[in-house]
Amino acid sequence: MNTWFECTAKYIKMDENGHEKKASETYMLDAISFTEAESRIYKELQTMVSGEFMVSKISKTRISEIIPSDNGDRWYKAKVAFITVDEESGKEKRTSQLVLVFSDNIKAAYDQIIEAMQGMMADFEISGINESTILDVFPYSAAEKSDLPPHLKPVDSFLATSDFQEEPPFDDDPTDMELNDDLDPIEED
Repeated sequence: MNTWFECTAKYIKMDENGHEKKASETYMLDAISFTEAESRIYKELQTMVSGEFMVSKISKTRISEIIPSDNGDRWYKAKVAFITVDEESGKEKRTSQLVLVFSDNIKAAYDQIIEAMQGMMADFEISGINESTILDVFPYSAAEKSDLPPHLKPVDSFLATSDFQEEPPFDDDPTDMELNDDLDPIEED
């Protein structure tokens, strides 16, 4: 399961009239920790923002799924409730999740959610869709190069070599190990 972080960046940008104005924009990215989220947002913004910028806020979100699209111009947050029935009591149980959808408008976002959830075994209902302030989403890509020093190798490249063995690091059975008689026994009070 992905962990999505919402990052807010502040910087000076030019408006349509060529005047400088302060901007505060929100981005979403997938990361393992706050530290990785901060590192990744700085890398992403360095290619997008000319001049200085500051990441003023990073927070973990409850977004469980991203529904991207080629069509659209903004991100919408939708609250989707999955409905299950407790077999013992017969009562309905609702579990809510937040979904982020890239779309043109609320109606198109609703349709995209319905299409994306069609294969689900549980019933669901969309209890709300709102336009979000998120400007862009940066999912994690395994193709991203890590900044490892030259003397280190990624773990997955080590595991792929034929030198890797899945045997224990010792050959002897741990139950056959000899005890060292030179040690003094621990005395109890």
